[in-house]
Amino acid sequence: MNEQTDWYGPEAATFGDRIAAAREAAGMGQEKLARRLGVKLKTLQGWENDLSEPRANRLQMLAGLLNVSMGWLLTGEGEGLPAPDDATSVLPADVNEALLEIRALKTQMQTAGDRLGRLEKNLRQLLKDQ
Repeated sequence: MNEQTDWYGPEAATFGDRIAAAREAAGMGQEKLARRLGVKLKTLQGWENDLSEPRANRLQMLAGLLNVSMGWLLTGEGEGLPAPDDATSVLPADVNEALLEIRALKTQMQTAGDRLGRLEKNLRQLLKDQ
């Protein structure tokens, strides 16, 4: 039997395992990722140890910072860890750092845009009801 195990797929890995693997693949320590997400180190450690899970907005930021899909983080299916020969692996560390920062900012802006849209919709409804 020559079956290959996908250690970060839905059958073998937990949500916390996938966060830790993606964080390590991105070359980040726990402290750095926690700081970028705006959470305490203990919170991130709880996620990686499967003691708790992030809220949707943090999950979206986490996926953006780690360059994986939210679906992969949750289920192990979809766009996960980049292949080892990915073009970003040959970029200098400071360039990768800047790219990660851009992804995080983009995710934050998308989240803020979604929130703004919901607030606008609520305000329109309130004005309509008066």
